[in-house]
Amino acid sequence: MRLALFDLDHTLIPLDSDHAWGQFTVAQGWRDAEAFGRANDAFYAQYKAGTLDIAEYIRFATEVIRELGPERAAAAHADFMREMVLPHIQPQALQLVRHHQAAGDTVVIVTATNEFVTRPIADAFGVAELIAIRLERDAAGNPTGEIAGTPSFREGKVVRVAEWLAERGLGWADVSHSTFYSDSINDLAMLEHVHAPVAANPDERLLVIAQARGWRILNLFHDQEIH
Repeated sequence: MRLALFDLDHTLIPLDSDHAWGQFTVAQGWRDAEAFGRANDAFYAQYKAGTLDIAEYIRFATEVIRELGPERAAAAHADFMREMVLPHIQPQALQLVRHHQAAGDTVVIVTATNEFVTRPIADAFGVAELIAIRLERDAAGNPTGEIAGTPSFREGKVVRVAEWLAERGLGWADVSHSTFYSDSINDLAMLEHVHAPVAANPDERLLVIAQARGWRILNLFHDQEIH
């Protein structure tokens, strides 16, 4: 197996989809703009700094999903995709994914954003394999606000990919070549684990490491990132 692994936010798309979903919920009037925006921005700053408490953030990020219920949440996400995500999917990002698919690589999106937000985005890229934060659900199938299993965050991405491989009767040793694209210092463990790490639109801390180690550096968006 040859693996092409992609982070999502600020790697394949020039925005943070979790943060954007929060902004979308405020625009719909489902949250107080000032209070929610302040908390959302604080969590995003913690993520960029590598200090985010992922369990605390997931409880915060799924509040609206839990209140809306599955049907209304799905309808809201369709609007979110149309208004805030699809206009920012860039052809060069799609081409990069298609390049790996055409080469016969197994393409997997590995993201610290939850599965509710990211599954439709992965579908828009034509990527069936998604490793995202799994949401614990109650007997009725509604998210509880907790994380199911290991979160695909920081070192957890390496664990989750290993679990994904194990489900297919494989291990890391069975992967003949692996590439991982990421923008974030939070993904250093995964970047160090693959054969070909690529710093894609890297943040300042990752850029320094990539330059020092001679990793490939790729700028897909030419300073068009949206925060």
